[in-house]
Amino acid sequence: MLNREMTIRSVVADDYRAAAVFERHGIDFCCGGNRPIAEACRERGTDDRQVVAQLEAALASAQDQPRFAAWDLDFLATYIVNNHHAYVRQAVGPMQAHTRKVAEVHGDHHPEVREIAQRFDLVVADLTAHMAKEERMLFPYISRLSAAARGGELPVAPFGTIANPIGMMEIEHKNAGDHLAAIRTLSAGFVPPSDACTTFKVTYQELQAFEADLHRHVHLENNILFPRALDLERELREK
Repeated sequence: MLNREMTIRSVVADDYRAAAVFERHGIDFCCGGNRPIAEACRERGTDDRQVVAQLEAALASAQDQPRFAAWDLDFLATYIVNNHHAYVRQAVGPMQAHTRKVAEVHGDHHPEVREIAQRFDLVVADLTAHMAKEERMLFPYISRLSAAARGGELPVAPFGTIANPIGMMEIEHKNAGDHLAAIRTLSAGFVPPSDACTTFKVTYQELQAFEADLHRHVHLENNILFPRALDLERELREK
């Protein structure tokens, strides 16, 4: 039974369909998800009873959803790499070409597109380095933790505790999210102007899809993978 004191993180972690309700009300379920529904609604000036009712309606159907919180951590980390990291790497090249072209052609009449292109370049650079660190350092350690939970040997953490790289990854998530939030504002919610050409329109569609994927990507890490990995490392070290 849902209630207003439940954290946003716990609701979305249990069923991702809740994310659409929070997005509709402008409530952050990724980086800002570790707080009660009531608190987030109060900050947005939204009726928490209405939000809870909408959540209950959204989650009432029998539609199957992946239960990410029940997956083994190594399986979840692999899923993130194969789906979200792969999407970023596939999407950013064409998107950078489009944002830069729109900035060059339309920047005089729509100066906001120049800042959009600059911010997206920063997102690409940051996420490229970020994903490499996760794949080379953090995720392999999480996989070894998962193996240890199944009876293997507790791995040695080269960074002292997993809390250290996780803290850095969460900061980098917020930075990328802030840039995309700024892009959303600059683009008036990804709505192209009336004189937009086809490339201009496609670029805004791509940016909107990219933001949606990043929200799901960050949710899986911040709200499920990272908290469970922290708990697992603590439990294994206390044995």
